[in-house]
Amino acid sequence: MALGSALLKRLFVSKSLGLPWLDIRFGRKGDPKHGKPCCLLPDGSTAPIEFNVSHQAGLVALVGCQIADMELGADIVCVNERNDYRVIDQDGFDGWVDVYQEIFSAEESWDMKYNTDPFKLLDGTELSPADVGRNDRCCTRDKELTVVLKSGEERRFSSDLLIDAKLRRFYTFWCYKEAFIKLTGEALLAKWIKNLEFRNVRAPVAGTIARCSTLGSWGERVDDVEVWLHRKKLEDVKMEIQAFEENFMIAIAAKPSSKLPFNDFPKFASLNLEQDIIAVAETSS
Repeated sequence: MALGSALLKRLFVSKSLGLPWLDIRFGRKGDPKHGKPCCLLPDGSTAPIEFNVSHQAGLVALVGCQIADMELGADIVCVNERNDYRVIDQDGFDGWVDVYQEIFSAEESWDMKYNTDPFKLLDGTELSPADVGRNDRCCTRDKELTVVLKSGEERRFSSDLLIDAKLRRFYTFWCYKEAFIKLTGEALLAKWIKNLEFRNVRAPVAGTIARCSTLGSWGERVDDVEVWLHRKKLEDVKMEIQAFEENFMIAIAAKPSSKLPFNDFPKFASLNLEQDIIAVAETSS
């Protein structure tokens, strides 16, 4: 993944600035050790481009632009990469969220524990938060839950489906938060991280997984999240989260949004490592 990130950064710089790959150099803004990565021109000055890279579970993404004084952040999460169920089964979903109490505010933690996005039952029936009702307080797996639909029909289902929906929602919060702090160039240990809150959060609907005869598909794009810092809504930040396949989500943060020449972020382009990156590197002079 580190190699893929390095190659993708060089491809972006080469195409943006017309530099041969051998002349591309990177540095850091501000702190030479912990500052945000940047591209350096041959004379040692900072190149007039901005980019940010993220990788997770076999996927690498880059966002970049040639807009002066623009800050970008990107993050990828994979919902089912780790064995989160081990802790959830031991301490409950609410206990699992509490593990991250140094990162999320009390309001965000409550939101993740006891709210849910719409999700589908195994028969394809979609349950809205209103359908779920007070079942949204359930934080344990392997329980049988019952709901009554508007039609009067009764549905019984495993709480595993509810916990999976909550888990996906948790990673939506996480992806937003990390994309924003990467925009600023600070790590998850930023002292103000608990004062950074996301409201109106909704996990994007998943795409489809890659199979033997097809490529994985992109899912929903969601762009109406609200960003609050120290109880003040930030109006100059634009954020979006995009689903990819069944378990990936990619968040983008851009600031100041007033400098963006578009209302919606451009779509991601999928690249082939051999044909689109290594072949360009080999022919660059």
